[in-house]
Amino acid sequence: MPHPSLPVAAYLRKRAVTVPWHVEGRPGGPFRGAVVIPCLAESRNLPLTLRSLAANPPELLSRFMVLVVVNQRGDASPVEQADNRVCLESLPVWKREYGLENLHWVDAASKGRELPPKQGVGLARKIGLDLALGYLDFAGGDPLLVCLDADTLVQPDYLAAIEGHFACTAEGGASIPYRHRPADDPAGQAAIDRYELFLRVYVLGLELAGSPYAFHTVGSAMACRASAYAVSGGMNRRLAGEDFYFLQQVHKVSGVAPLTGTIVHPSPRPSHRVPFGTGRAVGDMLAFGGERLLFYQPILFDILGEWLQCVRGHGGTDGAGLIRGAGGISPHLAGFLEQAGFSTAWDNLLRHNPDESRLMAAFHGWFDAFRTMRLLHHLSDNAWPRVPPEQAVGPLLERRGSGGPTDVGRMLERLRELQGV
Repeated sequence: MPHPSLPVAAYLRKRAVTVPWHVEGRPGGPFRGAVVIPCLAESRNLPLTLRSLAANPPELLSRFMVLVVVNQRGDASPVEQADNRVCLESLPVWKREYGLENLHWVDAASKGRELPPKQGVGLARKIGLDLALGYLDFAGGDPLLVCLDADTLVQPDYLAAIEGHFACTAEGGASIPYRHRPADDPAGQAAIDRYELFLRVYVLGLELAGSPYAFHTVGSAMACRASAYAVSGGMNRRLAGEDFYFLQQVHKVSGVAPLTGTIVHPSPRPSHRVPFGTGRAVGDMLAFGGERLLFYQPILFDILGEWLQCVRGHGGTDGAGLIRGAGGISPHLAGFLEQAGFSTAWDNLLRHNPDESRLMAAFHGWFDAFRTMRLLHHLSDNAWPRVPPEQAVGPLLERRGSGGPTDVGRMLERLRELQGV
């Protein structure tokens, strides 16, 4: 097996997961990439995902390992445990049935191999991604790691679009276009439409504000180079939001670029396995009403944009001066920055980054996607409460030069068009 690059070798030595997990299914290789699929009680959905992958061209499939991580905690329900046993028993059958010669799996569900307490999808992704590194071909360049979910379908152009993207871009990470599949009933459809609209409007607002973090962070729709994975510290172990924090970190070290040429199709189903995210949001809306999911007011993105412009035009101003400038934009913005310790942080950045481009990169490393989201929460909680989508989306679409629709379904379609799906 070709030796990994120095960053990957260092990562494997210091930060990768180890026993009790290993790859099963007689892995070959080396591979130019790996598609990693965490799987918890997905015996009905996983075959559909694998079948959609198998529709990709055979020559591309031959270059990618497909690695399923069947996982559960020790407190998994009897139903989940039984379903996982079915998956582990069926994977060799599905490998033959779908002609996926490079389909392999990790047993993180049997006794003695379960995930630790309070762990979940983040660790399951990490197990698969870390183990896949050992089967990649580093002799031919920088191989690829791709994240997918066991209830998500891909198109026949999926692998070609991913390979083509990384052949033409310098960034280490990619956000893949997504479009949730139709729900089984009108209530479910209304819920998933509203949630996807929320995700898309948030990214549109960041784009209009000039944030470098204006990209989607969906766990079943992201990919990166192996080197970027290693340098960013690998996948985190979060129970939820692991995708958000992972792509944020990849962007800091090597950039994230939107990918084109394919679309992945996540499930619209409700779920309460995680404390937040698509499944939880849909489940809560179905249980308590869609009006529970409200949107940020457009003025919040105006404030964010003015703040980012203020920093770009700093002219050597120290942190205290920039906070005074922020106060002219909004006293709530200034209060947030004071609480976050911006003045001291900025003065340190200014002192250690005489080059302007490095200074801006360092600033966005501090004022990252998480701190941006915290600012929007702060402004919403203290001055501009969230509103229904009809009051939030239209003004942002107009600023993007695409106003018109006022109902959720049509606004979602307009945003899908704008964002390439």
